Amino acid sequence: MASGFRIAADIGGTFTDIACLSADGRLLTRKVPSTPEDYATAIIEAINDLGDAEGGVRFDEVLHASTVATNAILEGKGAKTALITTEGFRDVLELRRIRVPRLYEPLYEKPAPLVPRRRRFELAERMDARGDVLKPLDPEAVEALIDKIAALDVDAVAVCFLHSHINPAHEQMVGARLRARLPKTFISLSCEVLPEIREYERTSTTVANAYIGPPVADYLRSLSNRLKAAGQDGRLTMMQSSGGVQLIEQIIAKPATVVESGPAAGVVGAARMGARAGYDNIITFDMGGTTAKAAMIEAGRINATSEYEVGGGISLSAGLTKGGGYALKLPVIDVSEVGAGGGSMVRIDAAGALKVGPQSAGSSPGPLCYDQGGTAATVTDANVTLGYLNQDALAGGTVPIRAAASRAAFETEIAPHLGCDAHEAAFGVHKLANVTMMRAVKAVSTYRGRDPRDFTLFCFGGNGGVHGAMIARELEMTRVVVPPAAGVYSAVGLLFADLEATRARAFLGLLDAETAPRAEALLREMEAEVRTELDQARPELRWSADLRYAGQAFELQIDLPRDGALADALGTVRETFEAEHRRSYGHLLDGAIQIVNLRVLGAVAPRTAGGMALQERSRPAEGTHRPVYFGAEMGLRDTPVLHRGALAETPVQGPMIIEEYEGTTVVPPDATVFRDGYDNIVINFAREARI
Repeated sequence: MASGFRIAADIGGTFTDIACLSADGRLLTRKVPSTPEDYATAIIEAINDLGDAEGGVRFDEVLHASTVATNAILEGKGAKTALITTEGFRDVLELRRIRVPRLYEPLYEKPAPLVPRRRRFELAERMDARGDVLKPLDPEAVEALIDKIAALDVDAVAVCFLHSHINPAHEQMVGARLRARLPKTFISLSCEVLPEIREYERTSTTVANAYIGPPVADYLRSLSNRLKAAGQDGRLTMMQSSGGVQLIEQIIAKPATVVESGPAAGVVGAARMGARAGYDNIITFDMGGTTAKAAMIEAGRINATSEYEVGGGISLSAGLTKGGGYALKLPVIDVSEVGAGGGSMVRIDAAGALKVGPQSAGSSPGPLCYDQGGTAATVTDANVTLGYLNQDALAGGTVPIRAAASRAAFETEIAPHLGCDAHEAAFGVHKLANVTMMRAVKAVSTYRGRDPRDFTLFCFGGNGGVHGAMIARELEMTRVVVPPAAGVYSAVGLLFADLEATRARAFLGLLDAETAPRAEALLREMEAEVRTELDQARPELRWSADLRYAGQAFELQIDLPRDGALADALGTVRETFEAEHRRSYGHLLDGAIQIVNLRVLGAVAPRTAGGMALQERSRPAEGTHRPVYFGAEMGLRDTPVLHRGALAETPVQGPMIIEEYEGTTVVPPDATVFRDGYDNIVINFAREARI
């Protein structure tokens, strides 16, 4: 029997966040330490706790976002993988692209391929660019190669042949033999994972899909079994990098779609809630304990891309800074991520300079103030020393804080090296962390031809409200919004996510009246596949195409009209492409426009997408104050500490600390703050004339 309850769990490097929407619209939250030895443990315990608190309720749906796929790549803990490719293309993963992210570092070394050369194999087969067979596949050579791979005892095999996006016959033949001969091995075919042009990106994506396939499958099956053992047998779905959820059986078949699972959820929530409250142009800032992420929502629309890199210090899709990670060419929300968070460790380097991160204390042992065995000061310790965070406990008293340990570290280990007092040293750490995180904000705005001053900074994550206002000030942004339940907002975002299915196909041709009917026929074919995958639901459908001027090397994704014949809308499509080209690159070209790929997206809205009321768990005592340091210019201030509910719709002057169960918001002295009609904290800075 349906209960009407849906619950979402988002695993972070430090905390696991839980958000539950009850049948009567109450939003219930939990924030518990992550359990790196077995991430599912924290989820099961929190879900059981919430279920018991609601009288033993069983949830209709469990939605999930996790970094398990990303971590497998970043930590080099994926499956033992082999690659089969066309003769002569064994080293595509090594050659990559000519671009490197560090222009003035001649000794820069790119990340090692996920498949070492000794496990990369060639087959003498060849298709041409039209899909015609130039060299047939030899079945005996295939069987001999499978014998060789079987002897290696690999966990996964990726197959990527030249031009298989046009004619997949050879890949499908090899895939069928692999699946028959190696039934327990994860098989990843590029024609199933990414049937699009670009040999390196297609190979890299297919290999990544194989590399993370076994650990993702093991994790999701284990989680499903443990939920059922706990009496939770509702539908289990997982957030995709594109911002939609999908059933875990489909995720297991194509795990590369969830590499950026966690960051996507918060952006979806920001888009839904931002639009409802009237904030259409948003840059999201999601800061947790390990990383900080940013994304852009323009005119209420989430910016998405089909090209991404994971790893390499900053995970992003901005073309100007590629080359440092592993390419993934799949639909993904355009999120930029840097290794900076509350757990980022502080140190003094050999030259006496202050450094923050990228190493993190994580949830175990955590910052010094957690008193769980941490040995190095962190950004969280700096924020405790500055007075930004509660001096006794976080998360409604569930995470005890030993502020004296934080202060002692800055007084004895950091400040003496910098020639200043503990407050100024801690403020230096806070500012340095902000500078690092500003890279993520610029990657989705400045690097894409947008001015961040035209956007609202929408802050969430456990530390988003602590750092958001200071970052906005540095970027000359005038408005900061901190939504309800900000500290667990990625989990909240899961509750808003649509059930999605996507299809993409290579289609190389000019955007003209002769080509349009063929493109439309392929789009309708993909649309039928999407409808089938969504199991006869009535999805909202969207067509798009990757377009470029003929002769260009990279594309822009542009929406296509579904109403009427595509041939009749070519003028509108061209205008849309040119407007986006001017926004992104600042100029137009005079030439033909070329279609490169076609895409179809189907989305089904969640069953409960209405309003929600956050159920409060704790609030500071009235009249609470504490000393808070805001830098040398504004000094140490006696600052009121209050709850979101104490704010009204009339702006008041900072400084102010707003403490809640899910997180903390810092309002500096030079800002005003109020609570809008949707329970958002809104921080404003005076707008200065632009030069």
